[in-house]
Amino acid sequence: MNKRAIFPGTFDPFTIGHYSVVKRALTFMDEIIIGIGVNEKKRTYFPTDKRVRMIEKLYAGNPRVSVEAYDGLTVDFARMRDAKFIIRGIRTVHDFEYEETIADINRKLSGVETILLFTEPELTAISSTIVRELLHYGKDVTPFLPAELDINEE
Repeated sequence: MNKRAIFPGTFDPFTIGHYSVVKRALTFMDEIIIGIGVNEKKRTYFPTDKRVRMIEKLYAGNPRVSVEAYDGLTVDFARMRDAKFIIRGIRTVHDFEYEETIADINRKLSGVETILLFTEPELTAISSTIVRELLHYGKDVTPFLPAELDINEE
């Protein structure tokens, strides 16, 4: 049986914390689909197609990782991709409480299990929100992004 998981998020941008979650999840999953959720209500720094391209380029040499944008519920996307698992990273107690509720609902709706990975302690302060804020003010964000992620490519 192929163990396929969805790793959903906005990934605006994809940080070293996200990269760490994927790396760790690949130790027990056969395949991970990084699902970039499209939410028209959310103001993003990078357009969806650019986020897809940046992350695809980051994982170009890894056939076990793919990247797709999706619109709608994550459990519906998981079902469409025949994924039995959702991977989520947890940085704080607040994240845990939120994710626990969503995981319970997702399991009841579809039988899809959520696996929560706690962020490595040195990465807990890093969030896409903070990185976007730094980008807005012209600060160098390279310490917070995977080395191979090129946010300046067109």
